[in-house]
Amino acid sequence: MADVVVVGSLNCDLVMRVARLPRPGETVPGTGFETFVGGKGCNQAIAAARAGAKVAMIGRVGRDAYGDRILEVLRRAGVDVTGVVRDETEGTGVAQIFVDDAGQNVIGVAPRANGRVGAASLSAFTSLLERARVLLLQLEVPVEAGLAAARVVRAAGGRVVLNPAPIPADPASLRELLGAADLILPNETEAEALTGVACADRARAAEAARALGAASGGAVVVTLGDRGAIVAERGAEPVSSPAFMVPVVDTTAAGDAFAGALAASLAAGADLVRAARLANAAGALACTRAGAEPSLPTREAIEALAARAGQGT
Repeated sequence: MADVVVVGSLNCDLVMRVARLPRPGETVPGTGFETFVGGKGCNQAIAAARAGAKVAMIGRVGRDAYGDRILEVLRRAGVDVTGVVRDETEGTGVAQIFVDDAGQNVIGVAPRANGRVGAASLSAFTSLLERARVLLLQLEVPVEAGLAAARVVRAAGGRVVLNPAPIPADPASLRELLGAADLILPNETEAEALTGVACADRARAAEAARALGAASGGAVVVTLGDRGAIVAERGAEPVSSPAFMVPVVDTTAAGDAFAGALAASLAAGADLVRAARLANAAGALACTRAGAEPSLPTREAIEALAARAGQGT
């Protein structure tokens, strides 16, 4: 059975490269176009599998070519897809991504079948959830589905990791789900939305982590991009986990690489500080290649980068 179970989104990413990101109302010429398998749930499942975990995915795709491709890629990555349902009425989720020459991106998402992942649909996969060491959640499927899965996993003694992305218009709607998580994994923007603390530097990010941990009762890891991450465990002062400096090609899925590698390391028994170090390495490596799924690194590559003496600050 799977050590890591991911309940989340499955998309096909339509990626256009542009010299610079367009402003509202502006048309800019594209310099390239590709399609990739993506969605936060899918990315994180593949990332965890490549980081060495036995992974199962629970989600929903349409009966279309995009769904066929997603299932093929997940299987090829070694992810158990028995929990992925083919929706009879909605198509597979689609994301439109613009990536500029600096590797920065803007993304629009049409959830489609992802929006039909409900609490009731998880009942068929209770045994899968009960055997999970780590449940990994995001917010690209309905919150009630994540909450139902979290309750099953926690009752069975597993660990729940919540990546609260994307943040909903009303962050207060997440209160119950945040309380059901053992570890909350926001980036700096999400941490600010949840706490009101702007993570302008590491000290402020540590303040946000403390506030979020106090409100939820769980551990918190705030990711800060090229500034690394802040790790805040219950009853301990937050500590900094420095970033690894790499040439940036495309930041798409860097956060998902971090989340998947973190979940895999925790499932393997690593402590949170060690898991965050490996996750930082995974996130950095994901920035060195274009696209979501192709950029997600292997366990060997993650460990090799993490072992380097010359770590950035």
